[in-house]
Formats: sequence, structure tokens, C-alpha cells
Amino acid sequence: MKNKYSDLIFLPHPDSKTHRRMPITNRAAQFSPFAALTGYEESVKEAARWTDSQIFLGEDQIADINDQLKILKQNLNHAVEMIYFEPDSRKKGGHYLKITGQVKKIDELYHQLILIDGTHILIQNIISLHIL
Repeated sequence: MKNKYSDLIFLPHPDSKTHRRMPITNRAAQFSPFAALTGYEESVKEAARWTDSQIFLGEDQIADINDQLKILKQNLNHAVEMIYFEPDSRKKGGHYLKITGQVKKIDELYHQLILIDGTHILIQNIISLHIL
């Protein structure tokens, strides 16, 4: 039985003289899923990332921290241990860090402590300060 294309079945595959054949790896890529919502996965992960709310201190706690700062101001050679709030750069909230170090400077203009290792901590974000 002969059909109208039977003479074409045994001919060699035509190759273009101007274009190279596409590699198999590239051919498979054209069938990969389409990402209609670019960045959606990252947005969901970011929204799910947990942050703490900032604790606001009472007057007694603020007075205790101010007393410790007065002692430090007289002699910066003391080591301190403190807990402070670090605001998150991408969303509301942040997290609390505990740090031990030596105070290099109390910057009254910008209301921050500068430690010898270069860490800058806003005084308003300190919730606990102990001189060691």
C-alpha cells in the first residue's frame, strides 16, 4: 500500500546551511513551566518570616539604664552586657540581640553607644544594660 508521502520517509533529515541545530538541553527548556508570578515565592517567604515587636520600657527601667550610662560616661573602660532591639530593614518589627563588649564612645548627638568593635546601638533600643 502506497500513500502520497511514502517516498519522503527514507530521505535524510534536512539541515539548514545558515542555522545550527538547537542542542537537546535547550530544546527541553522550552517546555519548562512558565513562572507567571515572578517573585511570588520570595514574597510569601518574607511575609512568613517572624519578627519581634519592640518592648517599651517603664520609667524605672529607663532610670536604671540612665544611671548605668552616667557611670559609663565617667569611665569608658568598662565592659558591658546589654540586650537591645535591632529593627528589621524589610518589615515591621525586628529582633533582640544580647551583646557583650567595651564601650568606646557615648555619642550624645545621635543618642547611641559605640562599641570598640564598631557596633552602633541606639540608646532608645536598649532594654537591659549591665556594667561588668
